Amino acid sequence: MPADLPLQSKLVPNAHTSIMTLGMQAHAPIAARPSPSPCRSVVHRAALALALLGGGLHQPAHAQSAYPTKPVRFVVAYGAGSTLDIMARTLGPQLNQALGQPVIVENRPGAGGLIGTDAVAKAAPDGHTLAMSALGPLAMNPALYPKTPFDPVRDFAAVAQIATGPVVIVVHPSVPAKNVKGLVALAKSKPAQLNFGSPGVGSSPHLAGELFKIVAGVDIVHVPYKGNAEALTDLVGGQVSIVFSGVPPVVPLAQAGRVRILATTGKQRLAAFPDAETIAEAGLPGAEVLIWYGIVVPAGTPRPVVTRLHAEIVRIMALPEIRNRFVQLGVDPGTSTAEAFATVIRDEFARWTKVIRTANIKVN
Repeated sequence: MPADLPLQSKLVPNAHTSIMTLGMQAHAPIAARPSPSPCRSVVHRAALALALLGGGLHQPAHAQSAYPTKPVRFVVAYGAGSTLDIMARTLGPQLNQALGQPVIVENRPGAGGLIGTDAVAKAAPDGHTLAMSALGPLAMNPALYPKTPFDPVRDFAAVAQIATGPVVIVVHPSVPAKNVKGLVALAKSKPAQLNFGSPGVGSSPHLAGELFKIVAGVDIVHVPYKGNAEALTDLVGGQVSIVFSGVPPVVPLAQAGRVRILATTGKQRLAAFPDAETIAEAGLPGAEVLIWYGIVVPAGTPRPVVTRLHAEIVRIMALPEIRNRFVQLGVDPGTSTAEAFATVIRDEFARWTKVIRTANIKVN
C-alpha cells in the first residue's frame, strides 16, 4: 500500500460502498429484476444487517489505529541543555514527521527529575505523553526517596532504550589536579572545602558523585542544581570546583577549554577525549556508573501504541544522521526491545536500592 495515503484510507474497509450497492439494488425498478423468493429476501436482509453491523464493529479498531489524534508531549524531567533535553530535541522532529502530529518537548525540571517523571506517570495512558528518561529518574530516585509518588516498575510501560553513556568528572581549569589521583589527594588535604555540583539531588550524576566520595574516602560538599546547564554555568564561573555530569552538555565546554574532563565512570575512554582516564584506570573500579537513556509511557498505554512507538524509535535511531549526532554527544546509541528495557529498569532499581542503603545515602 502506498505510504502517502491518508491513515483512514489505509485502515477503514470500504463498508460504505457495500452498503450503498445494496441500497441501489433495493431501489432498482421492479421490472428490471425478478421477484425474490421468501428465502432470498431473508438472505438479502441478513446480508444488509451484517454489513451495517460490521461497519459499526470496525469503529473502535479504527479509532485505536488512528493514533495519534493530537499533539504528543515529550516530557523531559530536567532543564534545557541537559542530556535528556538534547536527546529529546534530536528525536522530536523525526517523531513529528513519523507520527503526523506535532511533538512538543516539555521541560519539567525539579526534585532530581521526580516532578517531570511523576507528571508522565499520572498522564492519560493513550500514547500522547512520552518521557525521555534515564537511570536517575527511573532507578535511582525511587530508591533514594522513600515517598516517591510513583513506582518505576509498576507505573510505566517501557518503549525502548536508546543509548548508554558514562558520567564524567569535570573540573574548573583553576583546579590544580590533572587526574583523579590528584583530585583525591587535593580533597583529602582540604576536607569539606571542595564542592561538586550536579543536576539535582537524586540525579545519576549526584549519586555517581556520592559513590565516588565513598570509594575514594573523601569529603566533598554536594551542591544541587535544577539541571546540568545551571551546574555547568557555575562551574565555568568558578562558583563550584567540580561537577559530575552526563557527557553531552560538557562536550562544547571542554572543547572550548572552559572546563576540563578528568575521568569517565564508564569502562572505556571517550573517543572525543582520549586523555580522560576511566575511573577504573584511576584505581577506583568500585565507582563505575553507566547511565542508560530510554523512552517510557504511562502504564496501561495500549500495546499497539507502544509497538508503534517502539518501531518508530528503532527506525529513527538507525538513521545515520541521528546515530552520528548521538556519537558526537559522547554516548553510545543502541536500541533494545521494550521487554529488555523493562528488565533493565527493574534490575537497576534493585541494584541502586541496595547501593543507597548500604552507603546510607540520604536526602533532606
